[in-house]
Amino acid sequence: MKQFYLAAGIFLITAASSWAQKELPVPPVPAIRQLHHDKILNSLQVISKLHNKKDTIFPITSDPRLNVAINRSVRITVNNMRAEIELDKSLDNNAKFRWLRGINEMLTGFISQYQLKAIPSVMLPALVKAFKDAMKLEQQGASILPVITDNEIEVGNILLDNFAFKDNPDFDKAKNVLVLKACQRDPENILPILRRYPDNSYADSLITRAAFHNQDKLYDYAKASDALARRIRSNKDPLVKLISKLSTMNTGRMYFPFLDDLYHGKLTLESIRPYVENDSTDGYYKLLVRTRIGYAERIERGDIPMAENVLTERLRFKAIERYINEINALHDVSNEKVRFKVLEPLNAQELYYLAVLAEEDIYTSSFVVGVYPRIFQRMKHPSSDSLLDLVHHDFYKKFIKMSASYNTLDDFLKRMSKPSSVKLMRHFVDGLEKTPTLEDAVDVADSYASIYNDELRNLILDEVKQNLKTAEKHGTPKGKVIYRLLNTIFESMDSVHKVDVTALLGIDPVYYMPLKGLENGTGRIIMQQFSYGDKDAAVYFSAFLSRFSNNNWKIIRKPYWVEINSAKGTPITIYANLPLDETKELDTKAQDSLISYLDVQNLEPTIVIHRGHSYYLQETINRLPPSARIVLLGSCGGYQKLNDILKICPSAQIIASKQVAAGVLNQGLIDAISERLRQGKDLVWDDLWKTLQGRFTGGYKEKFDDYIPPQKNLGAMFIMAYTKAMMQEAR
Repeated sequence: MKQFYLAAGIFLITAASSWAQKELPVPPVPAIRQLHHDKILNSLQVISKLHNKKDTIFPITSDPRLNVAINRSVRITVNNMRAEIELDKSLDNNAKFRWLRGINEMLTGFISQYQLKAIPSVMLPALVKAFKDAMKLEQQGASILPVITDNEIEVGNILLDNFAFKDNPDFDKAKNVLVLKACQRDPENILPILRRYPDNSYADSLITRAAFHNQDKLYDYAKASDALARRIRSNKDPLVKLISKLSTMNTGRMYFPFLDDLYHGKLTLESIRPYVENDSTDGYYKLLVRTRIGYAERIERGDIPMAENVLTERLRFKAIERYINEINALHDVSNEKVRFKVLEPLNAQELYYLAVLAEEDIYTSSFVVGVYPRIFQRMKHPSSDSLLDLVHHDFYKKFIKMSASYNTLDDFLKRMSKPSSVKLMRHFVDGLEKTPTLEDAVDVADSYASIYNDELRNLILDEVKQNLKTAEKHGTPKGKVIYRLLNTIFESMDSVHKVDVTALLGIDPVYYMPLKGLENGTGRIIMQQFSYGDKDAAVYFSAFLSRFSNNNWKIIRKPYWVEINSAKGTPITIYANLPLDETKELDTKAQDSLISYLDVQNLEPTIVIHRGHSYYLQETINRLPPSARIVLLGSCGGYQKLNDILKICPSAQIIASKQVAAGVLNQGLIDAISERLRQGKDLVWDDLWKTLQGRFTGGYKEKFDDYIPPQKNLGAMFIMAYTKAMMQEAR
């Protein structure tokens, strides 16, 4: 497409010279053909007003003088074609009708496509010239294929839709060329395009290209039973043949993660088969890890293996399904030999991938007590740099982030030399602008919040500052934004700098939530609690109601929910669906009923609470109202879902646990928040946290330390600030 606009620019400059172009006078037109000429002139008039009805010149460029020249060139070219048709004695009456109608169809084709935003204004001169060239070839009985080949898809489509060229000898070949051009322009959609044109003469080469571009998508298309699938399966390219073969196997998806090694002969289907047939054992997971490590070595060299993302997702799935779910489920079992028995067959590398790929699912105790120490216990030389060398530094930033979050980073860094640890942490901070997503930058932000070692904090902050200087000197705009935000956020964590992060970053306050920010138009605060009918529901819901059974509150029971209204102080209403039988999905029915009621009553919750196990959290997120300003995630590992919530509620302040949540802690937070608001007080998170920390003792105090208040959710703060900065940049 860029090449076209370069060519179009040259063409437009050439068109400007049309001031000197001689315009042929149109001879007297017989009445029988006058209507066709009138239609052409009317179409030219319509084009002149396409952009604005008050225009007399169609704006093709930003230069008014050039637009005048181009419009004149188009008009002269069209009028000269009209004149030549009328003057050509070799054309009979029907032929003249044909070409006059063809000219008008070309112009009306442009009008309709422009109105649909399917063709840019700059293509009008090229279209008119292409029609003129094609008309000459057609009149000579020659192929119009060269014209279609030399022009863009949009021009070609209009020409081939024109009835004047329907009988051209190379019409079908020209159609095939347009399909080829569409695929070349949009390689991501080669297969969807070919599904409409499976008999295209270029299909085999395009299928091969698609195979090397996206193997996973080709597998899905090959597995179908339509004409394109049959075309794929008949393709002779070795990679296409391999993918086609896998697509016909019942267990093809189990083999697919090893596609690159299969294609290059490092593995065979026969060598993999025993692991696939016994995938419930450790062997299949171990093979996935070995393959991933081999891929990681290649990625270090800049060589990206085919279907690498498919292998990673399969590895993630097996890690969670076979190992993480089991050790999480046994979190109340004190006997480590029982709880972590499933980890016994795994070596250090295999345990490492359990950690980094199950980040959103692994409990803190599963990582700290189970996976992390066993990594080094299984190593002959238990050093951190040796571990990273074994996995070729694959996902090392994720492992550092997790180690910081779970307070094992100091131990991890002490297991290598001081120079090595300094180098590693500098690399952790470097190059954040080079990745397609913000994940690494968010990991750095979250890690900083979890680091209490002043020396390490200073090292990270210094590296951020150095990267900021480099980015400002000759970096990308993305790099400047990322490091400026990180520098501001990190300095705000130190009271010495006296940084007002909300003012500097232009985001909503994060250290407190003003009472007024939670009230609706009538001055009432609406809270919504999502409850689920799991085994703990009866206990926590009963405790929840008992806390509001006093003179300050009034409870109204409904068939599917309870409504709790403040009787004194700030008007507050808490809506909580009943945790009905989950096996019959009655809890979901209760939620939907409450949501429908809130919608009808135009009640928008500004505080949303999730109660229930972590496996229900996504359901709450799916129903999360965008009006939420505070979100309390009262489930295990809710901290890992911050980004998902911010996509729905971009300015929400989030409270979540990194590890195991507890009903007592959730209720304590609900009590503290609702009571302060009832008393007409703003929610100052530092003060509220200090108060709560003094209430919990023993195991509850340890678990409460894993609850992260909004002002320490640096990753969430970074995402909000980055989104704001990009919006301002776009303006």
